[in-house]
Amino acid sequence: MNVGAARFAAGQWVARYARTDAGYRGAYFSGSTVGLSDDAELAPSSDVDISVVTAADRPPVKPGKLRHQGALLEVSYLPWAELASPDAVLASYYLAGSFRTDTIIDDPTGHLHRLHAHISPRFAALPWVRRRCQGARHRVEARLAAIDTSAPFHEQVAAWLFPTGVTCHVLLTAALRNPTVRLRYPAAREVLAAYGHLDLYPALLNLLGCSHLSPHRVQHHLHELAATFDATARVAKTPFFFSSDITPAARPIAIDGSQALIDAGDHREAVFWIIATFARCHTVLAADAPRLHASLAPPFQAAVADLGISSTQDILHRAEEVSRFLPRLWQTTEDILARNSEITA
Repeated sequence: MNVGAARFAAGQWVARYARTDAGYRGAYFSGSTVGLSDDAELAPSSDVDISVVTAADRPPVKPGKLRHQGALLEVSYLPWAELASPDAVLASYYLAGSFRTDTIIDDPTGHLHRLHAHISPRFAALPWVRRRCQGARHRVEARLAAIDTSAPFHEQVAAWLFPTGVTCHVLLTAALRNPTVRLRYPAAREVLAAYGHLDLYPALLNLLGCSHLSPHRVQHHLHELAATFDATARVAKTPFFFSSDITPAARPIAIDGSQALIDAGDHREAVFWIIATFARCHTVLAADAPRLHASLAPPFQAAVADLGISSTQDILHRAEEVSRFLPRLWQTTEDILARNSEITA
């Protein structure tokens, strides 16, 4: 399926299922398909992200990943308040990119078009790009500082893993690239290579702890994850914000997408989403199937042990390593900002 057909299916889903809600205020595309042409082919391990804007004070649990007219969609709800200020959206490294171009599916209030009109001509202005980079750096610092050492081990792993991966988003933001989620490491490698800073990339992998892993070892962990994933999808009941990532519909992304990276020689780049999915599976299992959670814990523990993490103390130590790395990361970020020809004064 090409991107255009998937976008059409997304628009049909919005018209049929989202627009009838009393709090509905519009919808737009976000994520990795932003900027792709309609003729581009959509990989089986890719979905089309839709942000549905709602006036509800507490947005409903996102529908997440679902199939509609053959397209795999990822539907999320976004509170109206987060889009109220055009400058606040322009300063957000994870929101601004959707309004760089016209990604609007439906806009009954006209506000989404006003956001696009405000953000598009200012998106590449240096003060705003730097502000977005600073926001990504602050996200790393704040979330590492907030790791809850009293939480279950799998939750501690996730609390360390995701802000560690936001180091890639700092670089992608400086390069005016989409801060992609699952593919953040290969995307960051491309940016570093383009700007002559490929020597920084091993440090990013070292922070993750996967630079020494062989393809065989990563393949083993993916095999174990697939078994845990399938078992979790069968018993999951409790709603989490990521619940739709642990369903049969999401398997082509979580499992097949990781396999595609390994097959392409990017086994180390596959580690981020393998560990993220492992941790999320155990969050679900701990809530819905405690015995299964305990019986499937060893493969997860072995996977994170290969990253050098076996305890809370290891997690805190690795968080400190990431924090100490940030000044070096920022030097590279500033150089990218200075050399990026797309950035304006």
